[in-house]
Amino acid sequence: MGDKSDVAIPAERIERAILLIRGQKVLLDADLANLYAVSTKALNQAVKRNLSRFPDDFMFRLTSEETKELNRSQIVTGSQKHRDPRFPPFAFTEQGVAMLSSVLRSERAVQVNIAIMRAFVRLREMIGTHADLARRLDELERRFREHDEQFVVVFDAIRQLMTPPQAKPHELGYHTLVEKK
Repeated sequence: MGDKSDVAIPAERIERAILLIRGQKVLLDADLANLYAVSTKALNQAVKRNLSRFPDDFMFRLTSEETKELNRSQIVTGSQKHRDPRFPPFAFTEQGVAMLSSVLRSERAVQVNIAIMRAFVRLREMIGTHADLARRLDELERRFREHDEQFVVVFDAIRQLMTPPQAKPHELGYHTLVEKK
């Protein structure tokens, strides 16, 4: 069975491709095309033939400023570096990626969509777990401060461990672009 639909997509590969743009977790057209093993042009043509399925909250085109910021960042893929600047990339939200399964009908597209949906769920769970852990830590800290100030050092150390390192933002599974104010 050597066809491309048999290829497993590592979850980490998908998670690294998820970006935070305009406050939404998205995947860019070139990254999706790479995962689906089609050209970016073919993916975008399929989307354009079915544009009514992709409202603005499912898919949007990056502005020239967002594209410049993306190109300046370290997360840019090789295919993005050489992209025609007249055609900024499309960004697909989780719902847009789900809609792609009705547009791209190969077996590989089905498998890739399943893997992407699982990656989005995993990221939501990680964010939820982190928020819950922070809330519980605050509660414990309030309780222990009443009894002993020495625990402050322990809680500060735990908070430092919970804070992701600034040098490697991609370890969170998605990247943020600084929005112009």
